[in-house]
Parts: sequence; structure tokens; C-alpha cells
Amino acid sequence: MNNINILYLFGGIGILDTLYLIYHKIMGTDVACPFFPKEWCHTVQHSPQSKTFGIPNSYAGFTMYAAILVMTYLFSIGMIPFWPIQAVVTFGFLFSAYFLYVQGFVLNAFCTWCVVSAINFTVMFWAVWF
Repeated sequence: MNNINILYLFGGIGILDTLYLIYHKIMGTDVACPFFPKEWCHTVQHSPQSKTFGIPNSYAGFTMYAAILVMTYLFSIGMIPFWPIQAVVTFGFLFSAYFLYVQGFVLNAFCTWCVVSAINFTVMFWAVWF
């Protein structure tokens, strides 16, 4: 699988992941929490760190994933250079790494969907830089 296909695949997974989180944010319901205790996801979902500058992190994540998919397409048809994709992926990777740190060392709780997003951004970071 080439790097462009990796960006499409993991960008698509990220869109689904963030849409799930956005749905539950809008509905005011708790997300499912496979692999971790349910209260951990609740803790993360309702923590002050679940928003950045008042914007839910899932909205920011959705925006980054959508931008990556659009820019990957534009790159694949020769309309833009590759570096903007690298920039957004790198920002998303650092954003995810920071929030994994917050979950592990500030909240002492992990959310499945945040971990999925961190894995996505790690794979995409690898794809755009190596």
C-alpha cells in the first residue's frame, strides 16, 4: 500500500471516529468504551481538556481529517504540493500525542476513540515523513 492510500484509509477511519464522537457530543450521551473501563471514557469525554479554546477536540479532529483527505486528493491530481499535508498531519500527530499525555498523566483515564485517533495520526505521520 502506498503512502497516498494510507492517508485515504486512515483519514477515512479518522472521519468515522470523530463523527461518532461528534454525534455523542451533540446528543449529550456517553460513548461506548471498548478495551477500557466505561468510566474512563466518561472522564475523558467530560473533562475540561475535551475542548481546546472552547471547541470540542472531536470537531478539531474532524476538521483535520477532512483537510487531510481533501489535500491528499488535490496532491494526487497535481494541484498542490505535499508539504501542506505533512504540516496538518504533523500538527494532528502532536495534538494527539499531547492528549494521550493528558489522558495518561492528568486524567488517569483513556478513551478508546482518542487512542484510535492517536494511532491514526501516528500511522499517517509515519506515512508522510518516512
